[in-house]
Amino acid sequence: MAKIKLTKGELKRQRDALKQYKRYLPTLQLKKQQLQLEILKTRRVLEEKRGEESAKINSALLWAGLLSDETVDIKKWIKFAGVDKGVKNIAGVDIPLFEAARFMETEYDLFIAPLWVDRAMEELKGIISSREEIKVIEKSIEILKYELRVTTQRVNLFEKIKIPEAEETIRLIKIYIGDQMTNAVGRSKIAKRKIEMFATEGVAV
Repeated sequence: MAKIKLTKGELKRQRDALKQYKRYLPTLQLKKQQLQLEILKTRRVLEEKRGEESAKINSALLWAGLLSDETVDIKKWIKFAGVDKGVKNIAGVDIPLFEAARFMETEYDLFIAPLWVDRAMEELKGIISSREEIKVIEKSIEILKYELRVTTQRVNLFEKIKIPEAEETIRLIKIYIGDQMTNAVGRSKIAKRKIEMFATEGVAV
């Protein structure tokens, strides 16, 4: 703890600071709780999406052998173009929200391409879309965890350092000021007795 100024001005400053700390702390604690709940919720969503991706992959395995057909290059018909994302605000923190995966429009000869190509393209796009959604959710969790760590540090700072320090400083200043007032009263009484004594002696003379 830094050297304390034992003055009435410092006492007021410390009281004001303590009031601010105690007013701000509940907001930080609430934010911490909201972030913890959102992380748990988002992790559950992530597990669900991973399960969906796994189911899509298993479904694709039923016809995946057809991709070995050298006459069909399905890759050139599936061109990933990016992800559309929104923003969700949680306890003052902006996190990305997956909306859709975008693919470039491609054309192929319906008379030449095998009948299974349409279904294959849709299912492969579905797998790519799931993977991109998972990436966005993982990023959201990463942001939430960072913000939770920062918020927890602030809560600890207020609870374990700032508030106890201010309370201790206020206690010490009040003791010092109280002692000073007691000493001043004592000195005043001594001075009064001396004056009375001098006055009495002066009259006697």
